[in-house]
Amino acid sequence: MDASDLEHRARTRSGCIPPALVSRLLELGHAKEVERQALGGEWFCALEWARVLGGQDRQVEALEVLDPYLATGWWTAAAATAGLLEEWGRGEEAVALARTHMASARSYAETGGGLALESFARLLARNGLADDAFDLLRPHIDDWPLAHALIDIAQAAGRDEEAAGLLAARIPAGHECDSPWCCRGLEPHLAVGLLATVHERQGRVEEAVALLSTHQFTSVNGRDQLADLFARHDRIDELRAYADTEPLGYAAQRLAELLEERGDVDGAITVYRRVGQGSLRRGNTAVELARLLARHDRYDDAIEVMRTSVDAPGGAEDWIVDVLCTLYAEQGRQPDALAWLDDLKARRGKEEWELFWIRLPLMAACGRVDEAVELTRAHPEGTTSYAAEHVATLLADAGRTEDAVTVLEQYAPANTTTLAGYLIDLGRVKDALALLQHTHPPSPAVPTTRLWLDEPPF
Repeated sequence: MDASDLEHRARTRSGCIPPALVSRLLELGHAKEVERQALGGEWFCALEWARVLGGQDRQVEALEVLDPYLATGWWTAAAATAGLLEEWGRGEEAVALARTHMASARSYAETGGGLALESFARLLARNGLADDAFDLLRPHIDDWPLAHALIDIAQAAGRDEEAAGLLAARIPAGHECDSPWCCRGLEPHLAVGLLATVHERQGRVEEAVALLSTHQFTSVNGRDQLADLFARHDRIDELRAYADTEPLGYAAQRLAELLEERGDVDGAITVYRRVGQGSLRRGNTAVELARLLARHDRYDDAIEVMRTSVDAPGGAEDWIVDVLCTLYAEQGRQPDALAWLDDLKARRGKEEWELFWIRLPLMAACGRVDEAVELTRAHPEGTTSYAAEHVATLLADAGRTEDAVTVLEQYAPANTTTLAGYLIDLGRVKDALALLQHTHPPSPAVPTTRLWLDEPPF
């Protein structure tokens, strides 16, 4: 085994048996094959087999399975083994193992860099060594994921004040980034969010609100931190006022969620309707409103909301149409969904693949699988590998797995994982493994242009 080869296979999920198919092998009674592959260099088989053995109180055997992977010096194997030891109540051994592998690595990159530091620090903190974890991460405060971990760990270490000082030093007075290339290291708007988290944790809620209120960006990963803070502290009037001005609609979403939690469904509906047209994420707001209505069995209203959204200029995006058709399907109204798609196609004069595929499961639910297959083949993109995967899914869901395999085999090596899964379902395990495995990873591509630019445009 070679660490770089293992890393390549695990990261790209190529040339190996991926986790989902390892689980499928076990579910279908192929434990012996999983064990054999685990001993032959298949990392995901080894990890799952070790879990199985650990669950049978055979921890010594489980660790023996992982030993050859650990011997390569591969950090991922060390982290996974430490995780199992921790699950088994052997936290001190987990820390010792991870510490040894961190110390023996010849370079920062060899451990996986920041990901390794973060996972090791969190392991330390979970096992009573939060001070050590804080000290480990402190020099890396300018790295966003490590800064986030540092703030999480600061509470357990009793060092919130120190963490707050580190963050405050990275927020220039009155500074606002005017371009994505403005700041290096931990950007001020990220530091603001983390510092507000610390202040709230310390009970300094007013300071957290003031800090977030004076900054331009408080939304990260689909949530608005200021809105969430108002909701946690039952400051609903401030949340209402903020929802009226926050342009992305995340604050309105949080307000609607809070009202729904309190049983004020009509109030939540009103919030979405009021901000919907003015939101920069109008389609997302419509979807949230429709899902709220559906949760309370108001499907006709939900469908009307989505139809209005689709009919708006630029509204017939595939994901919006998919939500509408899903609402129809949840009511058992697949024929109505198909009729609506037919009408949309007639109005547009064509049906791109992004919209066409949505009709396939609807047809299958109406018992029209063969018709759906023929319709797909007649589509301008019906002979592509991605179309083949949709056809195979229709056939397999109808219990025609052999036919699904026949379709996908014509496009190999595309859709390899899907095809291998169907072969496993048919008991053709050796064929599936032959499809998945190869001896060496492909040679890295030679770039013809610079891979990284630090000036706009990228």
